[in-house]
Amino acid sequence: MNMLANLINGLSLGSVYAIIALGYTMVYGIAKMLNFAHGDVIMVGGYMCFFATGYFGMPPVVGVVISVAVCTALGIVIERLAYKPLRGTTSLAVLITAIGVSYFLQNAALLLWGSDPKVFNSVVSLPTIRLFDDQLTITGEAVVTIVVCIIIMIGLTWFTKNTRSGKAMRAVSEDQGAAQLMGINVNSTISLTFAIGSGLAAIAGVLLCSAYPTLMPTTGSMPGIKAFVAAVLGGIGSIPGAMLGGVLLGVIEIFSKAYISTQLSDAIVFAVLIIVLLIKPTGLLGKKIREKV
Repeated sequence: MNMLANLINGLSLGSVYAIIALGYTMVYGIAKMLNFAHGDVIMVGGYMCFFATGYFGMPPVVGVVISVAVCTALGIVIERLAYKPLRGTTSLAVLITAIGVSYFLQNAALLLWGSDPKVFNSVVSLPTIRLFDDQLTITGEAVVTIVVCIIIMIGLTWFTKNTRSGKAMRAVSEDQGAAQLMGINVNSTISLTFAIGSGLAAIAGVLLCSAYPTLMPTTGSMPGIKAFVAAVLGGIGSIPGAMLGGVLLGVIEIFSKAYISTQLSDAIVFAVLIIVLLIKPTGLLGKKIREKV
């Protein structure tokens, strides 16, 4: 029963990583840039929901909607102010800017809300499920997180394949120049990608804080890094790869904590990534891209 409980916890944590990784993989797949400030958008989403539900007494659903709206707007602002002026420059310039934006968001949160950890009240009202004479307990947060991840994955896949905006995203991902010649507004498409990714980060932040109810300015740092690892593990640029990588990463982390060492669990996660990339550099579901020289 312990193994089954650990598997469910791993799937729950991995689902959060997968939702965050979807933001990374969409931005990289379409804009070809790594938004390392993505993890801090998670933190902002957690704070927005915390204040909406805790301070203003709004229903959890309204708190989640406000969180998603604020983070969506934040994603668009970050793209317009920080990344759009750098389009066409070196990847190193984008990387340094992303790190700068990350530190800016962390320190802004520190100044606005302080460094004291805040207790986050779960937005999930689903009761704990008890099976086999209470030998196996499944929290409502775990169930909701897994279900939400599956719904987001299905919805995002449908969106990219069947809608006009989704097809524009795929076209920009293949070739920005050709897409622009075909009449696609590349700037609007990239902004939409950031908006969707940041909205997903808000949902992930709320679910993460509901499962692990501690909120502080650095809350999104490590989950953001692990989600990036998940995106690379599954094949960055691939939506199914982001989900697969996130779920695998969560399961590996929980099993490492349960059966090996809580101190070494993070090291094991990163070691697995290194091994996978040595065997398959493009990730589990990634494709080789040939570049003309």
